[in-house]
Amino acid sequence: MQPSEQVREIYHRRVGDLVITTLLDGYADAATDIFVGIDPEAATALLEAGGQPSPPRLSVNTFLVRGNGYTALIDTGSADMMGETCGKLGARLADAGLAYGDIDAVLLTHMHPDHSAGLLDEGKAAAFGNAEVILAEAEHRHWHDDAAMATADERRRLRYFEASRAQIAPYRGRLRWAEGEVLPGITAVPLPGHTPGHCGYLIASGGESVFVWGDTVHVPGIQIPRPDVGVLFDWDHDDAVASRKRALDMVATDNIPVAGMHVHFPGFARILREGAGYRLVQEAWAHTV
Repeated sequence: MQPSEQVREIYHRRVGDLVITTLLDGYADAATDIFVGIDPEAATALLEAGGQPSPPRLSVNTFLVRGNGYTALIDTGSADMMGETCGKLGARLADAGLAYGDIDAVLLTHMHPDHSAGLLDEGKAAAFGNAEVILAEAEHRHWHDDAAMATADERRRLRYFEASRAQIAPYRGRLRWAEGEVLPGITAVPLPGHTPGHCGYLIASGGESVFVWGDTVHVPGIQIPRPDVGVLFDWDHDDAVASRKRALDMVATDNIPVAGMHVHFPGFARILREGAGYRLVQEAWAHTV
């Protein structure tokens, strides 16, 4: 019998005394007309020149961090908000030997459906019964801003404003802002633009580090060589481009590995300078942790 599925989609990577585990929530197919700053034909040509599929397929990764006395999860996946190709977080946690109740802290890069919808279980109650939720104050404030919601189209109002409010409501008594070192070895790094409070998390231990950069890059085959290209769901295009360029410069200059929510599974890579842009080199698979 021929196989129809891949092996369990989890992957472990050590950073000093910490272990980061990629948990693949699933994947999403995107269209080439989602980009801002490049037309669909040029986007297709750039993807094909890099040997990438067009239209692009995006991994939806979440990252578990264990050590220093805690078990933390960075982003929650999409639950049922992104279709049947996503929403696998619960199964991946089980593959890693964990249940929702084992998570001590959920760190959010931002509140878009593929990053925060997993905060709720099927009954729309808190999925993480024992976890505090850490996110940027600017992110929480924005999605609770009635004036901003009034300016949004129906899709943004429903999927972003109303959904974010529902997702965070059960955790109201256990929220903490993402400022400075949020947990031992994990530091929040503001990256506004994609959303007003979008941020990354720099994980450091034992002289090693990895930068979990959230949605700094959605489609690596486009936005790594062309950091000026945004996507339609960026809240502020110019701020998103500035944050992306700043993050790329930092990781390339300091040779810091990145972990991306939409970098092809298992999501770890290094960024090299190339011409006016950059080049992503997927990290080699490690057979031991």
